[in-house]
Amino acid sequence: MHQRWVLITGGGLRLGREFCLAFARAGWNIACHYLHSRDAAEATCAEARTLGVQALAFQADLSDRGAVAPLLDQVYAACGTLPRALVNNASLFEPDNAADFGTDLARVDRQLHTNTLSPLLLASDWAGRWQAHERARPPAAGSARPIAIHVLDQKVFNLNPDYFSYTLSKLALERAVALQAQALAPHVRVVGLAPGLMYPSGPQSQDNYDRAARVNLLRAPLDAAHVAQTGVFFAENPAITGITLCVDNGQHLVPLERDVMFMIE
Repeated sequence: MHQRWVLITGGGLRLGREFCLAFARAGWNIACHYLHSRDAAEATCAEARTLGVQALAFQADLSDRGAVAPLLDQVYAACGTLPRALVNNASLFEPDNAADFGTDLARVDRQLHTNTLSPLLLASDWAGRWQAHERARPPAAGSARPIAIHVLDQKVFNLNPDYFSYTLSKLALERAVALQAQALAPHVRVVGLAPGLMYPSGPQSQDNYDRAARVNLLRAPLDAAHVAQTGVFFAENPAITGITLCVDNGQHLVPLERDVMFMIE
């Protein structure tokens, strides 16, 4: 089998699972990272293998500053090659607001590290390994450069003050996309992907979600599979780097004073 691997963080559940399956359908082998959801990650890998690709699960706590390099070491040792694509999908979504976020700085630190620093560190370490690899084996002319995909949130283009620390962490990551694309070129590409509401979140009830999911320009729920397919498109189009694309049924163009789950109520 070919050795085109993708590493997807938080790959066992929800959007991460959709990324795994979308890449598997496109013929990519899957390295599925998880934190606690081992059973879900293994089930996702098993489903990916039915599509004719290899799939392996890897555990790491990305809130730990020392976890990045060992995770890449594990993936390389098990897969026998560097992943050609990295999808930084894992994130932490905890409620706070601008008035009280300073009362729990540990919560702020967890979100900034998981949502901002870990994706940037993982992409940087991974890119450095590709640079070393290319010194030994220059890439073929015209081949698609490896790509890091940072999963964001339409919220970075449609601000409201709810989930304050989470929003700050995603804003910082979005601003870093172009910077990292410039810094890591020409060895790898870096892009951002900003989805809209796809699943019930936090305290949201199913009824609230069902109504909130239609608050977008298309008045329709967003299919997470379409978001995941965009990741595959990024990976396989060699001309794209340094941009962020909203895949959200136009949710970022429907401004609200508060998070949509609260406006519905």
